[in-house]
Amino acid sequence: MSSDDVFDHGKDERLQSRDVTEGADRAPHRAMFRAMGFDDADFGSPMIGVANPAADITPCNVHLDDVAASALEGVDDAGGMPIEFGTITISDAISMGTEGMKASLISRELIADSVELVAFGERMDGLVTVAGCDKNLPGMMLAAIRTDLPSVFLYGGSIMPGQHDGRDVTIVQVFEGVGAHATGEMDADELDDLERHACPGAGSCGGMFTANTMASISEALGLAPLGSASPPAEDEERYTVAERAGELAVEVVAENRRPSDILSRKSFENAIALQTAIGGSTNGVLHLLALAREADVDLEIGDFDDISKRTPKIADLQPGGDSVMNDLHEIGGVPVVIRRLLGADLFHGDAMTVTGRTIEAELAHLEETGALAASDETVDAPFLYTVDEPKEAEGAIKILEGNLAPDGAVLKVTGDDAFHHEGPARIFENEEDAMAYVQEGHIESGDVIVIRNEGPRGGPGMREMLGVTAAVVGAGHEDDVALITDGRFSGATRGPMIGHVAPEAFVGGPIGVLEDGDVITVDIPDRTLAVDLDDDELEARRDVWERPEPAYEGGVLAKYCRDFDSAANGAVTNPRLTRD
Repeated sequence: MSSDDVFDHGKDERLQSRDVTEGADRAPHRAMFRAMGFDDADFGSPMIGVANPAADITPCNVHLDDVAASALEGVDDAGGMPIEFGTITISDAISMGTEGMKASLISRELIADSVELVAFGERMDGLVTVAGCDKNLPGMMLAAIRTDLPSVFLYGGSIMPGQHDGRDVTIVQVFEGVGAHATGEMDADELDDLERHACPGAGSCGGMFTANTMASISEALGLAPLGSASPPAEDEERYTVAERAGELAVEVVAENRRPSDILSRKSFENAIALQTAIGGSTNGVLHLLALAREADVDLEIGDFDDISKRTPKIADLQPGGDSVMNDLHEIGGVPVVIRRLLGADLFHGDAMTVTGRTIEAELAHLEETGALAASDETVDAPFLYTVDEPKEAEGAIKILEGNLAPDGAVLKVTGDDAFHHEGPARIFENEEDAMAYVQEGHIESGDVIVIRNEGPRGGPGMREMLGVTAAVVGAGHEDDVALITDGRFSGATRGPMIGHVAPEAFVGGPIGVLEDGDVITVDIPDRTLAVDLDDDELEARRDVWERPEPAYEGGVLAKYCRDFDSAANGAVTNPRLTRD
């Protein structure tokens, strides 16, 4: 074999992997690769990194080694050099209601940073970014956007619903069961049976909660192929999707098709339209703002409300309804919803996708190949509505403003779209105290529970609060008690729960100067979140307000207390993007 055969494989000069695989001076580098079983043919191929957050700490990720293996096989079959590497995950459901939940949003940032570092340090040419639990998804998409390497997003898939008392159940029913048990509405035996049957296997939580919301959004953004979000985690089709993602990753490298070629203002408008039409998680607001910032696409929190007002809610999935992601999959998945929005001129059909086809062309391709029913008339499901006769005239996401949230707050409507509530504030400085208040039976009809100092910096980490919101609902107060916080909610939360209040208490936001008994108004039609205090009184309280001491003096939590930006800007930490 000549030296030319060893060192010159005619690789595309655009490939940064040449930095570690080509030339006589890279013999030591190739020696390291050979130790892992790579050979000359691999050195002449694009290096595709498969970022895998597999872990045994959550059912969302427990199967991802198998999903990644299928993606690696796809890369190899397509002529790429597949390299798998790991990153972290946090189980939102297991950390929920504990101090550990402060790590969740931070994990989004660490995932993005770690994938960026490996791709940069090892000179990769492209990526398959695999995701399971909630923050994996935006973390992986942030990494793809930031590196701007040709990339394919790959979701690990949803868990199947469990069975309890003859009905489908998910983890949300267990959380709500805790509240029902605390009030005596559910006995210990029923709660135990619910616990044992709610989660029957691998996969992300089954309703249109955060993971499934972001997986659906990945299709609308164009970062994942249409139809890839809905196959269940343990279904053979999930592994077909994974193998295709690996093959596509080699294609996007060959075509030099990058996230910056795909993402646009239209992409993000599509993502918001889909989010509001399917009743997606409020976390989608936070993550889309972060993704848009990373992609240098102009997007503001008010855009969500503008798009939601013109986009009807046409899918009634948990937590607002009874159906789950698998039900959507059985009628064609996310493309069915997109097609209905596109037909009503509520979606940009000319937005690009990772396949190199536009949204409209990709839908036509799915129909031609039989992956999607050729006619929308063949789709019949009780949870899916038409644009002309929707479940709700407006989308599920509402942005509220007022003197209590000058920079906005976020609500997902799961009940009455005309909700109006006035009541006295019950102030809590953390989630634990509020949870004790609810479980001890102190909650009264008309209350407005206020949980503050749980924002991006105040928490730090902006904890999700499914435990306390589910306890309120489980205690029978879904419609007559409101809850507001500068923290976040799980996508499984239902009821009048308003989060992401900005500015947060820790930086001097109005929520930080509220007192017990202040009368708070929540008005969905008027998009109002206000306290019955005039500007002079609010200013007087601010003058005597003192910022709380940071909860942590060192370590990763202290670092992110310093670095997080406002929720109104996506709670990003990338120094290029943060605002003073």
